[in-house]
Amino acid sequence: MSALRELKILAFVIIVVGILYWGVEPLAHSVFHPHTTPADFKFSDLEKLPTEGSVENGKTLATTFCVSCHSIEKEGFPMMMSKEDAIVAYGVIPPDLSNIGALYDGNFLANLIKDPVKTLKLGHKFGNDKFFPMPPSPLSDKELGDIVAYFKSIGEKNLQAQVLESSEYKSKVEAFQKNNNEAKLNALKEHITNKEVFISACNRCHSVKYDNVFSLTPSDNIAAYMGAKAPDLSMMIRSRGEDNLQKFINDPQKILSNAAMPRIGLNEVSQDRVIKYLENIGDSKKDERIFVGKILIGFMIIMAIFAYLWKRKIWRDLH
Repeated sequence: MSALRELKILAFVIIVVGILYWGVEPLAHSVFHPHTTPADFKFSDLEKLPTEGSVENGKTLATTFCVSCHSIEKEGFPMMMSKEDAIVAYGVIPPDLSNIGALYDGNFLANLIKDPVKTLKLGHKFGNDKFFPMPPSPLSDKELGDIVAYFKSIGEKNLQAQVLESSEYKSKVEAFQKNNNEAKLNALKEHITNKEVFISACNRCHSVKYDNVFSLTPSDNIAAYMGAKAPDLSMMIRSRGEDNLQKFINDPQKILSNAAMPRIGLNEVSQDRVIKYLENIGDSKKDERIFVGKILIGFMIIMAIFAYLWKRKIWRDLH
């Protein structure tokens, strides 16, 4: 009789937990985190523009139309004004273009040059009386393809040059080479590459204080420029999670309507690098945490079995 009573109690607990887990929890999650479509790395809403063309003509066009505001440091074209003057003039430091061909989707780049506000999805922030610092381009579609082809031709080599010339790489590489530690050297290159992608794509507005990476533009200027201060991203991987960040970086408006953050346009490889960098800084013990979690769950299961057997032994003569 007692065994039947215990089975009824167990069945009741299972039903209540099941209702909470498969009914209430998903409902609450759907309210706080509405379903959104996956990240779209093809940027399907944008016009299909040429992304191939004459590299030489692209270089001529880029050094004619782009370097008046932007730098292409690795190709010998520094900023024409100081960072302070650039912030006053544009509200934010214009990005360096040395590696954008490796970081961004080609069609996104072409559309960005042609119509920045539409491509970045900032129509709710700029327009009417508030003008975006980068004007729409008067260039033909063919010329846009030439510019994209030029940036693609220099992007990867410049990204790798930034990695090899970084102070972090130079400070550690000699020790790894002396010990012939190829695995650690490759891991170092991977980490710094991820960091350089983050710096190029995000660091003009965002900081990662846990890695001593501070935004290039002061937060007050960002607030005046975009309408809100850009948050520090040190623990963003823990507070938002990978899936949320993947969708938000790809298209902020999917997650937060009228968000101040522009659509970035990173290709899938570059966005994964940004996520991995944030994970390395904000959740560096993830693998250890998961491993310890599995051990604890196994320990609890074993102890539950022992507890049940002990209970059976103690209460066997009383039933």
